[in-house]
Amino acid sequence: LKHVSHDGFCVSLQLYKRFSLPGKPSESMGKGRDWNVDLIPKFLMANGQLVRMLLITKVTKYLDFKVIEGSYVYKKGKIYKVPSTEAEALSSSLMGLFEKRRFKNFLQFVAKYDPEDPKTMEGIDPTKTPMRDVFAKFSLGQDVMDFTGHSLALHRTDDYLDQPCLDTIKRIKLYSESLAMHGKSPYLYPLYGLGELPQGFARLSAIYGGTYMLNKPIEEIVVEDGKVVGVKSEGEVSILLSNMFEFSL
Repeated sequence: LKHVSHDGFCVSLQLYKRFSLPGKPSESMGKGRDWNVDLIPKFLMANGQLVRMLLITKVTKYLDFKVIEGSYVYKKGKIYKVPSTEAEALSSSLMGLFEKRRFKNFLQFVAKYDPEDPKTMEGIDPTKTPMRDVFAKFSLGQDVMDFTGHSLALHRTDDYLDQPCLDTIKRIKLYSESLAMHGKSPYLYPLYGLGELPQGFARLSAIYGGTYMLNKPIEEIVVEDGKVVGVKSEGEVSILLSNMFEFSL
């Protein structure tokens, strides 16, 4: 699937246009441009690498972001809000009172943790100690482990429990740092969908003479002296490409 746009697989679709629905949407639905569906919906961590790159390259001049209102988890048939403030944490029924105290100690450990500073490790080897043992060190129960591993560290499986703890600790730190930036949740989303990201780069690149090749098959990557110097498409070669990007999967 290729789209004749800057977006590729990151394209955001307007449903009425995509499915050629007859007539106009009801006025109660608001403006059509406010309803976009991404083919591959993803959130951005507020302090993640992608957001940092957008800031460094100043692509953010061409983008508007919304902070996601909250993060939720499904547990035993009910939906719970992931606490984003101390007050919410104290009133949350995701864990008991004593568990909350132990969990607070765990989060303080994560916040101070520095693999380069042995004083912050508390006997934990970041490259050897499995995450399961870290949870045990703070006497965290199964419910808290599930909440931490899947809601904060965003692991999809439980494999991380028997793997070195460093990756999970970094994930939790990223979640905490991102949450601290905006308060409601750690997630950002482009106002008009993920398709705005490649379009923002397209606008920036045009200022510096960059060229976007849309819906073009790549026949050959041209290499000279071990360096990529161009790309061949439909018999034509575009030379002197310092950077090439394909927005698809």
